[in-house]
Amino acid sequence: MPEQDPNVRNKNFEEVALGYTKEMAMEEAARCLNCKNKPCVGGCPVNVPIPAFIEKVAAGDFEGAYEVITTENALPAICGRVCPQESQCEGKCIRGIKGEPVSIGKLERFVADYALDHDIKPVGAEEKNGHKVAVIGSGPSGLTCAGDLAKLGYDVTVFEALHELGGVLVYGIPEFRLPKQKIVAKEIEKVKELGVKFETNVVIGKSTTIDQLMEEEGFEAVFIGSGAGLPMFMGIPGENANEVFSANEYLTRSNLMKAFDDSYDTPIAAGKKVAVVGGGNVAMDAARTALRLGAEVHIVYRRSEAELPARVEEVHHAKEEGVIFDLLTNPKKINVDDNGNITSMTVVKMELGEPDASGRRRPVEIEGSEYDIEVDTVIMSLGTSPNPLISSTTKGLDVNRRKCIVADEENGQTSKEGVFAGGDAVTGAATVILAMGAGKAGAKGIDEYLKNKEK
Repeated sequence: MPEQDPNVRNKNFEEVALGYTKEMAMEEAARCLNCKNKPCVGGCPVNVPIPAFIEKVAAGDFEGAYEVITTENALPAICGRVCPQESQCEGKCIRGIKGEPVSIGKLERFVADYALDHDIKPVGAEEKNGHKVAVIGSGPSGLTCAGDLAKLGYDVTVFEALHELGGVLVYGIPEFRLPKQKIVAKEIEKVKELGVKFETNVVIGKSTTIDQLMEEEGFEAVFIGSGAGLPMFMGIPGENANEVFSANEYLTRSNLMKAFDDSYDTPIAAGKKVAVVGGGNVAMDAARTALRLGAEVHIVYRRSEAELPARVEEVHHAKEEGVIFDLLTNPKKINVDDNGNITSMTVVKMELGEPDASGRRRPVEIEGSEYDIEVDTVIMSLGTSPNPLISSTTKGLDVNRRKCIVADEENGQTSKEGVFAGGDAVTGAATVILAMGAGKAGAKGIDEYLKNKEK
């Protein structure tokens, strides 16, 4: 797929990958073997009928391909861009055994973009069934759950705490990976076309509670897809210095509050030398954002490159753009001057020992290997956990020790009757597509629950 040149794109916020042409898409689709047992579908958390839509693309029927995809996936333009296809559908592709797998993600993106450009509408329910369902959060799990329920005829209202819809899709993922107006807003519009209503600036737990929604406003079931926005820190000396940020805050300022755009007044500490601590996709997003804001950027990660949790594509793009990787390195202390401003960060070299509970080799400090990296800004990208606001204001809702809501994987059922949950609020920070899979499971669970209630 054509991409912007690395030395051009590292100075702008326009999308990196430029997408397939019709000819490219049809040529790539022709590589699909249309396997009988469809291993790619088994690798997809939302079970998109992959060979069926690719067959349509190969024949040049892009509208038909969109109809096939949207039977299972309400957000194909988003998934085509941010799904880790290499470990899911493409990782199962038979063509990948002896060569390159079919580029399923790029084909999905092409079809979805074609539908957005030609205003092709998804197919909704023929009639309403008279049942009201509330969905909390307009991120990937909430949107998926709402879309699936609307197709089944439910009257669905989505409550979003922020002023803009999209959850992590708008506050967490940068413009150069996922354009907001061109893609996210238009995909949400497609969910609205299914009949879903949206209310912004509603903080469940403050503005109203789940119990009030069910007892006073007539909602028969609730799906919690409120995400995981609470950042984690290391607890090292100097971590409360002026220029230490969580990746969540840094990205929210840039993405949602448009700090990257000079026409907005949102302040952001761009920094001249920035260290991003962590190695996941969010760390890559923060590092590539800081780079575009004019800084020299270091990724500081305590394991080796083979253990980086980020997608290979994201690491590759970051390296191409000029991000420096300080691997097998761990922060010990952030050094500050008399005014509380960062002067440097003390780090220690690591080596890999025996595997730990995650199956990855555990990093061990090399004694006496401490040294200082000269930095003026530090971004901590160590994962996030759910905000406890909903669980602390909802009677009978069980959470685990990580403050994640306990819910059944198959149907999203929580410990509280009529309340379902999925996505990062249940698992902690994960991927967009896994959150969508949980949204589908929640919609199925709610549908079964309300049908059984009728009997």
